[in-house]
Amino acid sequence: MSDLYERKNPHRLYRDRENAILAGVCAGLADYFGLNRRGLRLIAAVCTFFFMPFMVPAYIILAIILPARPANLYEDENQEKFWRGVSMAPSDVFSNLSHRFKELDRRLQKMEAFVTSREFTMDRELGRNHRPGSGKQR
Repeated sequence: MSDLYERKNPHRLYRDRENAILAGVCAGLADYFGLNRRGLRLIAAVCTFFFMPFMVPAYIILAIILPARPANLYEDENQEKFWRGVSMAPSDVFSNLSHRFKELDRRLQKMEAFVTSREFTMDRELGRNHRPGSGKQR
């Protein structure tokens, strides 16, 4: 099997044998793209009727090439939700991460400003423990 399916991102294209009718290709595609399984199967059946010389070999090739979905693909629901979000709306996920990093950077700048301040130096020299932002000594 290719190392493509052994990387960290578990949200990859697999055959879903648990929800399969034939080989699980349509169920896997529906799961990957977040579509309704019945709707995708209906579209595949209609396309097979009109484009049989293309659809039947394509289905067989996908059934052979795609690995079956592992039983324990995600550790928990939060991990599955995260990877679906990355797949469906990567800009939202990355803007959220960017916002978090900006907030952490802002907090780090405030701590750095306090630690490099004269007040901190004086408190340290006098032996006082001062918590930033609290205005109280411990």
